[in-house]
Amino acid sequence: MSIDHHLLDLLACPQCKGSLQPCAQRQALCCSRCHLQYPIRDDIPVLLIDEAKPYEDKPA
Repeated sequence: MSIDHHLLDLLACPQCKGSLQPCAQRQALCCSRCHLQYPIRDDIPVLLIDEAKPYEDKPA
């Protein structure tokens, strides 16, 4: 999974409005500000707070 860097510049965490980065070895985007990860399904980021899960490790 490779997300275009231009798209990442536009996306923001729906919880805290922080920037999102690809998570290490996961199909997800991570917010380092509020430590939530959002899944990526069929190459589409699912940016719904109800779908987010907490994470403890660092983004890629």
